[in-house]
Amino acid sequence: MTSRTFQRLAMAGALAGAGLVLAMGPAEAGASGTQGTTTKAPRTVPVRLLALNDFHGNLEPPTGSSGRMVDENGTTVDAGGAAYVATHLKQLTDRNTLKVAQGDLIGASPLLSAAYHDEPSVEFLGKIGVTASAVGNHEFDEGYTELRRIMYGGCHPTDGCSPAGRWKGARYSYLGANVLFRKPGGGAEQEALAAFGGQDSGSLRALLKGYGIPALPPVAVRWVNGVPVGFIGLVTQTTPGIVTSEGIKDLRFVDEVKAANVASKLLRLVGVRAQVVLVHEGDQVTAGQSPDACSAQPGVGTRIATQVDPEIDVVLSGHSHQAYLCKVTDPAGGTRLFSQGGSFGRVITKVDFQVDVRTRDVVRSSVVADNQVVTRTVTPDPEITAFVQSWKDRVAPVANRPIGRITADITNVAGPSGESSLGNLIADGQLAASRSGGNAQIALMNPGGVRASLTYAGSPVGEGDGVVTYGEAFTVQPFNNLVQVVTLTGAQLKTVLEQQFPGGPNAQPFTKILQPSSNLTYTYSTGAAWGSKVSDLKIDGVAVTDTQSIRVTANNFLVGGGDAFAEFTKGTDVWSGPLDIDAFAAYFAANPSITPPAPTHITVVP
Repeated sequence: MTSRTFQRLAMAGALAGAGLVLAMGPAEAGASGTQGTTTKAPRTVPVRLLALNDFHGNLEPPTGSSGRMVDENGTTVDAGGAAYVATHLKQLTDRNTLKVAQGDLIGASPLLSAAYHDEPSVEFLGKIGVTASAVGNHEFDEGYTELRRIMYGGCHPTDGCSPAGRWKGARYSYLGANVLFRKPGGGAEQEALAAFGGQDSGSLRALLKGYGIPALPPVAVRWVNGVPVGFIGLVTQTTPGIVTSEGIKDLRFVDEVKAANVASKLLRLVGVRAQVVLVHEGDQVTAGQSPDACSAQPGVGTRIATQVDPEIDVVLSGHSHQAYLCKVTDPAGGTRLFSQGGSFGRVITKVDFQVDVRTRDVVRSSVVADNQVVTRTVTPDPEITAFVQSWKDRVAPVANRPIGRITADITNVAGPSGESSLGNLIADGQLAASRSGGNAQIALMNPGGVRASLTYAGSPVGEGDGVVTYGEAFTVQPFNNLVQVVTLTGAQLKTVLEQQFPGGPNAQPFTKILQPSSNLTYTYSTGAAWGSKVSDLKIDGVAVTDTQSIRVTANNFLVGGGDAFAEFTKGTDVWSGPLDIDAFAAYFAANPSITPPAPTHITVVP
């Protein structure tokens, strides 16, 4: 046995003992030379990463603005779609390649994927060779228990097995170093310690002491060209405020930098020096820039990328649905890549670098990155085309069912006040669905829950111009939230509306205007101090008083305090009604031809 083989086996044993996923990369099998030939060992070996983020179950090419991307030449082109992603990945893949992702691969998905709890999308991602991904906030849309089912297999506890049979689990590792159990106990601590080497693993115990018990694997290690590459998964710390609270009640989400630094030490503990962060958090950009430009406007993504441990070589991000390639400075003064690749499968981030075979660390000066637009000018992959079609055939009877008509496009594009026609329409639909059972008087809809516009033009399935199908409606509202009603006082309702703006105790990061039902009107001032922004609040033209009781409709996400609307949690006499998508469909059934509502319920003054 050679010393190199012995070192490799020792490393494998250490990694396995730590509960880390050890995989032999595609280049590993060909690492040895021809017997009898003397060659000088290379000082460095190449590694290529191909990364996706925020796929959101877009197996079919996304439509509208969601299906277009500005390319490197400044031209807006059609982009995305699973079969085109597969083709581009094959063209970019060589023997040095590892494929990874930065979260939100599922959740907020079109009906094609969501109807089967995103099993089709996770299967697709396994087919194209994704090996590790950070969890995103949308991976928690159906709760932690459902995420574990997606990770490890089994049929859905309510809906049973999909038409494809018993779910076998994801082929790739989901990572979340900053997702911890809130209260270790009930076997949780023992389960976690067992996953990380058992109760006798003193070093790991010491590392986790004072930090917490991970609810998800924090890291994964993959081998390529004879060297290990470690991946650290992180999700935005704001996750509790943007998913339904019930599904994550046993979890806490700690600071991304703190978690990354602990995970980096864990990797160093087992000798892994080449380290890559996959983080579901990112920055906004200057619009219309090349995907290869460093157009990120420094925010929380940049904070993470500049503050994590200097041992970390590359930071691949997500969440903000933007495309950028930046070089940032780490705490030791070194340069490292900070990038993101848009969303919906429209961009693949390609990262090439060299790893020193002696130190097993990344040669930072060798890092080269390119955001490649997933154009539709290539031949779609035939295997993935057939795969997607098989799921389209299964869901077609539901997806293509007409539910109503519209007279023109109804968009989710916000006007000057922050309202959109589609947001107002959804609020009206939810109010109608909750008037009789919940005694609702007004409705409010979170803008982030309005995921797409309704277009007048017919789709390729042939439903005709102006016809809205169930699948199109589901694309608009894919979360399956409950419509609920709570009682708020007039003063509490005003506080909810104040919480649309940053500066208050809710710490809203940016203005987020709730979409009102058509019978709710008010004025807000852009220049007034927080707490005094909202005035002239009226319901059905009658002024609201601070002491009156108002029955307010919203989805269970908002009622639970989602999107930093904490005042909603003070509501009383909760009534639960239908799913939001069912309320939307019922509104179309009751109003067969809908004209776009005028988004004029909010007046803006200086």
